[in-house]
Amino acid sequence: MNIEQVRAYCLSKPLAEETFPFDQNTLVFKVAGKMFALAPLNKWEEGSASLNLKADPDYSLELRAQYESIEPGFHMSKKHWNSVYIYKGELQPKFILELIDHSYAMVVKGMTKKRRQEIQL
Repeated sequence: MNIEQVRAYCLSKPLAEETFPFDQNTLVFKVAGKMFALAPLNKWEEGSASLNLKADPDYSLELRAQYESIEPGFHMSKKHWNSVYIYKGELQPKFILELIDHSYAMVVKGMTKKRRQEIQL
């Protein structure tokens, strides 16, 4: 899985956009202005691909216990965010896409009912 595949998948989500709010290196994907994925581009270029993804706190703990490639979110709330280290090769591309789906769904779930309905269009 490469960064262009991740980018295309994230941008295929309703109301998804890409931004660089922190610096020119950190690609951030948002839905309706809320972050659901972060990719440090320099790590991808170095061969150390990773993503920060939001997750349900209980699910986060399960994932971290089950996979060495999933750790508490680097520079993020450890309760709600995971760093997913793709370069380690442990995680299948389909599963990574499922983690992106979960992150997107968690962010949408936290929005108002009206906003959620707009996104589901």
